[in-house]
Amino acid sequence: MNVHDSERLSGLLEDAGYERAAEDTTADVVVFNTCAVRENADNRLYGNLGHLRPAKDAHPGMQIAVGGCLAQKDRGEIVRRAPWVDVVFGTHNIGSLPVLLERARVQREAQVEIEESLETFPSTLPSRRESAYAAWVSVSVGCNNTCTFCIVPSLRGTEKDRRPGDVLAEVRALVDEGVAEVTLLGQNVNAYGSEFGDRQAFSKLLRACGEVEGLERVRFTSPHPRDFTDDVIEAMAETPNVMPQLHMPLQSGSSRVLKAMRRSYRQERFLSIVGKVREAMPEAAISTDIIVGFPGETEEDFEETLHVVREARFASAFTFQYSKRPGTPAAEMEGHLPKEVVQERYERLVHLQEEISAEENRRLVGSELELLVSEGEGRKNGERRRLSGRAPDNRLVHFAVDDDTAERLRPGDFATVEVTYGAPHHLVADSGVRAVRPTRAGDAWAARNGREPEQPGVLLGMPTVGAPAEPQPAASGGCGIG
Repeated sequence: MNVHDSERLSGLLEDAGYERAAEDTTADVVVFNTCAVRENADNRLYGNLGHLRPAKDAHPGMQIAVGGCLAQKDRGEIVRRAPWVDVVFGTHNIGSLPVLLERARVQREAQVEIEESLETFPSTLPSRRESAYAAWVSVSVGCNNTCTFCIVPSLRGTEKDRRPGDVLAEVRALVDEGVAEVTLLGQNVNAYGSEFGDRQAFSKLLRACGEVEGLERVRFTSPHPRDFTDDVIEAMAETPNVMPQLHMPLQSGSSRVLKAMRRSYRQERFLSIVGKVREAMPEAAISTDIIVGFPGETEEDFEETLHVVREARFASAFTFQYSKRPGTPAAEMEGHLPKEVVQERYERLVHLQEEISAEENRRLVGSELELLVSEGEGRKNGERRRLSGRAPDNRLVHFAVDDDTAERLRPGDFATVEVTYGAPHHLVADSGVRAVRPTRAGDAWAARNGREPEQPGVLLGMPTVGAPAEPQPAASGGCGIG
């Protein structure tokens, strides 16, 4: 969701006449799009603002803007703690950024503008997408849940749904631009339709995406177990371009803790969904979010979480140590655990999940996968003569290429490979590329990067910069969404 908003912010600024600053230059405008899910987000923002102050002092006219969830939460506190900030805007009015920057420049004083409800649906704003071949499509914003650990509903507001026709029109426009994969976004994506009274709206939307010619892959995140209905599972299994991948937050395996979290499902319900998904799509990769150390969590509660992890056999898990967020009910609960207890449980959970992830990935050795070739996902690809891609189930695969294949294969194209090794967080395919399928997405990448789509003999090289973090357990506290 934050990446999607950042692309909109970039698009807004470029639409207003700004240009992206070149590397190794000082930007005229620096925008922080913040998160408030975990406490370390606060610390990072104010630390980064402090580091930026000397640069601003040395460059008169430089502007700093802070937006997103932390801005919605802290409001004028940001300018009080960092008076060199020029603009503060919230989650509901990201479209105001260019106007606020201009107003701050003319009036020579900080502009703080926080709206209490959504001003413009983000997907109606200009966008500068980072990828030529994959795109985010927001189907809803906000959340109607009241999880006791989560600060997001108070910052993003109640759920607002887009009309299905608007979503599909955006999907078709993206495909026309060469996009091969879309990810449908919502704070609680499978509750989509609640605002206009259609409980099967999300499964219908998945099936409609299956009818978009040229759309190769459809993903979505994040669903809530409470709203996960059988019609969604059927739509996933029966729609060829909906990928066999599910990220569904567990948060805790203890039904007692889930009740305290106000999560409105219990262990049995969660495992039942996992079982139905596996029955319909045996090849599906299921991942999750888990919080360790929620107030009042006992050793028995934690063992229940480990039990669910063993039963569900997640492909991966984002694991977080509980982070106290002022303003949430959990912050006022009794039974906050000592740091050393939480850390010890966290390490046990990570160790177990790493073992399971490695075992599940090793099961795929010898299997043949068609990968959507990606850009910049392997930090050591250059030295090891590899490219990277995503399997249908979204597992990351690093695969070896020869000179001829490197000349032909572009991000956005498809490559068929055989898995030769499974590590906890990725797969390796070093036996060579079996087949290459060029796509319009690859053409779009070539056009964006100044390459002729059909020109032979262009060495693409190994992507080495801008690599996002590989999915792996988080190192410090947080809550996860969904």
